[in-house]
Amino acid sequence: MTLAYDQLDQQGANYVPLSPVSFLHRTADIYPDETSLVYNTRSWSWSQTRERCIKIASSIAALGLGRNDTVSVFAHNTPEMFECHFAVPMAGAVLNTINTRLDADTVAYIIDHADSKLFVCDRGLLPVLIDALKIAKGQPKIVLIDDEFANEEEKTAVPTELDITTYEELLSSGNADFAWQLPADEWQALSLNYTSGTTGRPKGVVYHHRGSYLMSMGTIASWNIPNRPRYLYSVPMFHCNGWGHAWTMTAKAATVVCLRHFEPQSFFDLLEKHDITHFGGAPIVLNMLANAPASHQKKFSKTIDVMTAGAPPPAKVLQSMKGFGFDVMHVYGLTETYGHILQAAPQDQWESESEERQAELRSRQGVRFAMTEAVEVVNPDTFVPVPHDGETMGEIVIRGNTVMKGYLKNDDETAKAFKNGWFLSGDLAVIHPDGYIQIRDRAKDIIISGGENISSVEVENVLYKHNAVGEAAVVAMPDDKWGEVPCAFVELKPEASEISEDELIAFCADNMPRFKKPKKVVFGPLPKTATGKIQKTLLRDRIK
Repeated sequence: MTLAYDQLDQQGANYVPLSPVSFLHRTADIYPDETSLVYNTRSWSWSQTRERCIKIASSIAALGLGRNDTVSVFAHNTPEMFECHFAVPMAGAVLNTINTRLDADTVAYIIDHADSKLFVCDRGLLPVLIDALKIAKGQPKIVLIDDEFANEEEKTAVPTELDITTYEELLSSGNADFAWQLPADEWQALSLNYTSGTTGRPKGVVYHHRGSYLMSMGTIASWNIPNRPRYLYSVPMFHCNGWGHAWTMTAKAATVVCLRHFEPQSFFDLLEKHDITHFGGAPIVLNMLANAPASHQKKFSKTIDVMTAGAPPPAKVLQSMKGFGFDVMHVYGLTETYGHILQAAPQDQWESESEERQAELRSRQGVRFAMTEAVEVVNPDTFVPVPHDGETMGEIVIRGNTVMKGYLKNDDETAKAFKNGWFLSGDLAVIHPDGYIQIRDRAKDIIISGGENISSVEVENVLYKHNAVGEAAVVAMPDDKWGEVPCAFVELKPEASEISEDELIAFCADNMPRFKKPKKVVFGPLPKTATGKIQKTLLRDRIK
């Protein structure tokens, strides 16, 4: 028998697919003349930003691109990068933002794996793209961002033989009356973000419109974002789409201040000049602010809300942030979860604790965000939740609408990532009696350095390419500046000639992105189990 409740149909009046694109149109309707973006001496209103996004979307559509077509963007945090977060999905296409620190070989891999049809590139990054196109099979159409505020050394000469359109040409040829539409299906792919990979090659994580909409709503609720904040965009927009803050801040009609490059003195100046209320960044950003010369630092009488993610910032750094007037909230997440899904939500009773204890409590990964359905720490074999004793380790598993659709063109890895109705994070953690989660180790041996994920396996593979290296193991080493850095333990081949630490580090730098190279190399026999497996736990203990 059909119940009366089930006879009520879904229709256009009572169901609209969720998409973060809708935030732009609401904000532009309500606050058309308020400032949307600020970049150095230039600024735009929300009505201008909407018009620019619509025109870019129309030009993308005019190229014949639409649903499931990938538009790659290789750029810094400039207004063009922000606009692409709306323009690309308004054309129905999939936004693929690429880490600006990647080498040509990896960029070429992404072009081919993503089937990139259009490649928007900052002029300063053009040399990397040119080298990548020599390797890649695919040859996407190039759109060049020619940033007038770039440093002179970034104003690379543009080869005449390349068929390049500028971003401004794409904008000027666009149609402001373009009939953009929300996706017919909110499960439709919105963006493609590549992980750093656990075996060298990155995996393509697919987000959908519904998930990004709900990520924004959950962030607003859990970070207590007020209406019309003033946000300094220091989180790279290629990191989980800038933690989704382009969409989140648009929903709250923020004034977004764009930042091409981070430098402590100018950062402090921007905070003051633009009366910033919110910013985000990896712990290295906080470290660099804390360690900047006193003459460059500024203290603020009002509170500035800060979100940080990655390796927990040292307690001394959190203490110094409080001195600046920064209220830091530590969060946890993965590329596969659209970014943050846990937060070290502060409790009133923490205020009675010592500063050291407060910093310790705030550095935990914490409790789930408002949009996160469930997070557990379970025995990875039985999936039974671990006791809340702060000692028993298990794996963090996650369920909710901000979990990826899956890995692009990688059914095997997608199947491994999902089990028993959960997404498996690969991170080992404990739960404290107050219900707050704290990571103890990374099952996949990922090193988080300055907000960048570095695969220990990838570094090991490069080390093994050296003729003198017999065996190698790479683990995370604490670092005051970067949070964590790779430390390599190397056992040389018996017949190998002597090689210095500097020589081996230089070899790695020549064969992989330089930020992934080991910062220290320790030579000697590697500890092994009875079955011959290298005991990384003992190596970590040596570092400690």
